[in-house]
Amino acid sequence: MNLIVPHKENKILAEVQVAKSFFDRSRGLMFCKSWPKDKTLWIHRCNSIHTGFMNFAIDAIFVDRQLRIAKLVKDLHPWKLVLPIWSSSSVFEFVSGHGKLDGLEVGDQLYVGH
Repeated sequence: MNLIVPHKENKILAEVQVAKSFFDRSRGLMFCKSWPKDKTLWIHRCNSIHTGFMNFAIDAIFVDRQLRIAKLVKDLHPWKLVLPIWSSSSVFEFVSGHGKLDGLEVGDQLYVGH
């Protein structure tokens, strides 16, 4: 599956890996030594994140149930916290510094598919 921005000529942001289990959602990218720049971790039922025990900075896209962007967070370094985004139902996490969030705005519609 890919994370796509339809209104930007179907720009593919990243390959999506879904955090399926409770354990995967709770762990997120903690303890990972690295993460591919062309992948994103999609955490469902999540409106707040922290970067405790992280080994690198991340960018995050919080989305509502229709995958509209509710909040963009760039360059979130280890041991930081994003308080709850009440309009958000899930989050996409990326390795920071690769420009994945460039050109995106709150309210933009995203799509996950092939």
